Amino acid sequence: MVTTIQISEETKGKLDYYKDYPRESYEDVIKKFIEILTEEQMELSEKTKKEIEEARKEFRAGKGISFEEVKRKAGIL
Repeated sequence: MVTTIQISEETKGKLDYYKDYPRESYEDVIKKFIEILTEEQMELSEKTKKEIEEARKEFRAGKGISFEEVKRKAGIL
């Protein structure tokens, strides 16, 4: 299926700038942006990496609780 969308001349100019070659379709340009955004979202920030490492240290030090305890506190068991 193909659909038509309206974009401003400014946006069209920006899309033209990011074309790898003159006859590249706008769909292909947009797909590249989506792929880049998806990859960036999958990467963890340095803050998140640090928080994960801190949580692992706490767990290894015995400060964590078991999954069974989590379920009990949530009223699932």
